[in-house]
Amino acid sequence: MIVVTGATGQLGHLVIAALLKKVPATNIVAAVRNVEKAKNLAALGVQVRWADYDKPESWDAALKGADKVLLISSSEIGQRARQHRSVIDAAKRTGVKLLAYTSVLRADTSVLGLAAEHKETEVYLRASGVPHVLLRHGWYTENYAMGVPTALKLGAVYGCAGEGCISSATRADYAAADAAVLTSEGQVGKVYELAGDTSYTLAEFAAEIARQSGKPIPYVNLPEVEYKQALLGAGLPEPFAALLADSDTGVSKGALFDDGKQLSKLIGRPTTALAEVVKGAM
Repeated sequence: MIVVTGATGQLGHLVIAALLKKVPATNIVAAVRNVEKAKNLAALGVQVRWADYDKPESWDAALKGADKVLLISSSEIGQRARQHRSVIDAAKRTGVKLLAYTSVLRADTSVLGLAAEHKETEVYLRASGVPHVLLRHGWYTENYAMGVPTALKLGAVYGCAGEGCISSATRADYAAADAAVLTSEGQVGKVYELAGDTSYTLAEFAAEIARQSGKPIPYVNLPEVEYKQALLGAGLPEPFAALLADSDTGVSKGALFDDGKQLSKLIGRPTTALAEVVKGAM
């Protein structure tokens, strides 16, 4: 039995779709905070169990009978390490044989601000004694692609990533890799640095938008403070604006570049090309 946490989220849904190609639906448990939102998963034959990252007492029942657990990192920045501990503790109590955690690329050495909670979770997981594997995800191409309509509207791509390279892949690519690890043996103790096959700068990202749209779309590089202010001016919440600006600065320092191709090796195909994702976002 495989339990997927945060199963109604964007990544969770895709992981379950990938698992359904490999194992019977009755062997998959979707652990969700809102059971109503998981009706489509239940209709596929997946078991749906209520569990809440903020309610530690909910996890023992959610993980009952589980052989493997995919702990998809919480989206609540500042609360994640605490929330993850609830799942790890329950996994220990219930005798889970493998806990896979979706961390971030090179979490132990990353300069990204968002890496801190991932590193804290990894340290706690190692100390817990729960058999585990680390799935360190790089950037999702969708993180930038969702800005394509804005770039077309403003006539430029804005950021503070300098000439740093991004080795991104789609959520579906990462989900396929996560499912591959969950359905393979001999994974305990492994650390996967997962990233896209090819890399691009934000200038190259802007050029791809320009190529497909037929419009001049330059990349405008700003100081981090100015970029954050621009994001706030666009209506983004302060924590999210700070996260994006910090991540771009991390890109300029190489934090999201990786050429190891561990992701494509796991999924047995090349990762999705940037051009394809941009096309879908136009």
